[in-house]
Amino acid sequence: MKRTDFSFDLPPELIAQHPTEHRDGARLLVVDRASQAWSHQSIRDLPDLIAPGTLIVPNDVKVRHARLFLRRAGGGRGEALLLRALGPGRFEAMVRPGARLKPGAEAEVVDPERSAALARLRVIETRDEGLREVEVASDHPLDWDEVDRIGRLPLPPYIDHLSGEEDEARYQTVYATTGEAVAAPTAGLHFTPELINRLISNQCTWSPVRLHVGLGTFRPMSAEQLEDHPMHEERWEIPEATAALLEPALKARTRPLLAVGTTSLRTLEAAWDGATLARAGSTRIFIKPGYELRTATQLLTNFHLPESTLFVLVCAWLGTDFAKACYEEAVNERYRFFSYGDAMLIR
Repeated sequence: MKRTDFSFDLPPELIAQHPTEHRDGARLLVVDRASQAWSHQSIRDLPDLIAPGTLIVPNDVKVRHARLFLRRAGGGRGEALLLRALGPGRFEAMVRPGARLKPGAEAEVVDPERSAALARLRVIETRDEGLREVEVASDHPLDWDEVDRIGRLPLPPYIDHLSGEEDEARYQTVYATTGEAVAAPTAGLHFTPELINRLISNQCTWSPVRLHVGLGTFRPMSAEQLEDHPMHEERWEIPEATAALLEPALKARTRPLLAVGTTSLRTLEAAWDGATLARAGSTRIFIKPGYELRTATQLLTNFHLPESTLFVLVCAWLGTDFAKACYEEAVNERYRFFSYGDAMLIR
């Protein structure tokens, strides 16, 4: 399969730059795999669309303020996107300009609007895939909580503004707990406490997992052949309370299981081997057409980039031709795309 097999036309004005006024105000394209039919609903309709007793599995990871703006020696600008902690004050990171930020280079971490120095960054070494190990410190090495106070939310590159107050409120799920994600699990952005309570009142079970969203989720495909695309490793965990419900449900296969977002689905598929459910690990799983899904029976997901691993995942559920037809319908009906956009329920 070629990367270009997963291309589609998307008018740029359909790329959502801001969230809807209300979290649960997004539109919802409901897709039936068996009949290959769809209908137009809204996120608020979810309790009427999901069967009582469904096991709902979201990703409760927290998005960190992992985007650091840099002032290099000599005054040039730069950026670092911290991906994961490696030790006290040390992180794996993407940096730019990579040609200037080689091992040994130092830079100030600055406020992008006021240019005030907040900390300093030192490049320690080059790692696999062109990533860097960096140290972030002031008078002491900084941990994630301290980085949260000086960095910015790492909005996707197709959003054309720096993160501000609106993003602080909306580019995070209401149920986020902990972790080190550098992108939001965007299907979860639609949920409010009231919507979750309505689902639970309908005898559904809310059972979160956690995948620390990193390059494996959002890195664009550059290889022409799908099998040549390297997925970056991402860590995941399944809390004991979730495992206690999830493992017997997967063994019995009698309860509907809704994965809220592609990251939840990839966690489930990585953790379940068909007989037992692991509690933690890391994965490079790439779900593409031909992959036999073992866990979720339904998927709630936003609309994804052309030629992305996430659109490929949707094609694994629906078949490439039907997935493209669904996306064409969404374009024709002026659905909003990507992180702040509308959603699709596949069942």
